[in-house]
Amino acid sequence: MNWISPFGIILAVLSLIVGFVMEGGHLASLLAPSAALIVFGGTFGATVVAYSLDEIKNIPQLLMMIATKKIPPYDEAIEQVVRLADMARKEGLLYIDNQLDTIEDPFLRKAMQLVVDGTDPEMVRSILETEMYTAHERHEVGASIFEAAGGYSPTFGIIGTVMGLVHVLGSIEDPDSLGPAIAMAFAATLYGVAAANVLYFPVAARLKNLNKKELLLKELQIEGVLSLQAGYNPILIRERLNAFLRNSSKSERTEEEE
Repeated sequence: MNWISPFGIILAVLSLIVGFVMEGGHLASLLAPSAALIVFGGTFGATVVAYSLDEIKNIPQLLMMIATKKIPPYDEAIEQVVRLADMARKEGLLYIDNQLDTIEDPFLRKAMQLVVDGTDPEMVRSILETEMYTAHERHEVGASIFEAAGGYSPTFGIIGTVMGLVHVLGSIEDPDSLGPAIAMAFAATLYGVAAANVLYFPVAARLKNLNKKELLLKELQIEGVLSLQAGYNPILIRERLNAFLRNSSKSERTEEEE
């Protein structure tokens, strides 16, 4: 279980609330059900328009993913492939067939099953890369849902504030109610901006980060399995995968600099 992401969201919310109270604010003044309905309901409705029902139904799973999904360290993944290569070199591929159930990673297990079944190397690469990029695109869609919500949320906050001010100006004959009414109107802007920057955008960034790491892990596993199938020495496989990892990291840094 990875608690750092939920902890970060909770810390951000608490920082906002505690800071508000330290300035003499009252928590009750932040409660605005009508503003919450406009902002969160409007944001959800606008987001639903852009995505299919099946994609929207994955939102609870995506939220769970930021706390539960764990990408194993790359060096551990390399050592696992090297152990399998050493096993295949000493005992043969048929021996690995009996060890497939001990491989926890379903992608690596499927890759080794293809190798054990004698699938052509080019076909192995094609099957695994298709599955890898399909999962990558699916996860990208998940992250884009929260990015879209983060874009809509502040706008609905402004809409809620304008609607509140319209109501206030329509009741201007009662000066005593202007202050609380204006404060309630601006609560919508607060909800919209806070939700975007405390929830939607951070969750999207976390999902994109997980997706990028998982993509690199699968690329690493594909190269390792194909090297194993080609009969390379386990030591050579380790060096090759380490070089692949260094080159991938260098490419990512170059893209970020550009």
